[in-house]
Amino acid sequence: MRPIPNIANRTARRAALASLITGAIVAAAACVFRQPQENQTMTPSITYLHLLRHTPFFTALDTDQLRWVIAHSREWEVRTGGTIATSERLNDSAGYWVLLDGGWTLRIDGKTFASGHADAGKWFDQDLLAARPFELVANEHSYVMQIARRDMDDMLARGFRFDRHLYAGQSFYRDLMANPLSAPVAP
Repeated sequence: MRPIPNIANRTARRAALASLITGAIVAAAACVFRQPQENQTMTPSITYLHLLRHTPFFTALDTDQLRWVIAHSREWEVRTGGTIATSERLNDSAGYWVLLDGGWTLRIDGKTFASGHADAGKWFDQDLLAARPFELVANEHSYVMQIARRDMDDMLARGFRFDRHLYAGQSFYRDLMANPLSAPVAP
């Protein structure tokens, strides 16, 4: 004859098993969904087409071009004081950076040059600095977009209308490199 199982022991075993499974799920989730660390100054962000359409660097693009930009770039949210690009991390900061919203400051040769999202210095490419040490830092809560050089070259080859912005920025950086003491400073 088979013994009659003890209902209390069975219930206790099920509760213990459920607790063990729940604990494992919570532990796994904690590994996957970590909160940003306190010292993390840049976090990935989502690029919204309707907002990008009104960002000065991109206002000349049509909807298909904006979608292409979104698919071939990466947006970041940056806390005030957060480093966006630096000569110390060239591989991480290579390519073009476009200031979508907020402001940033370029630190080079002991000087600082601030730009907002509508200024000539609203985009940045470390190659314009002739290998000089630099640091690009958010001077307020900002959103920036990183575009790989090959993707920017592809966009230009496809006729994306960045020319006005690129020329203004090239002039800004050329003046800055030629005479850092008299370079234009945005308010």
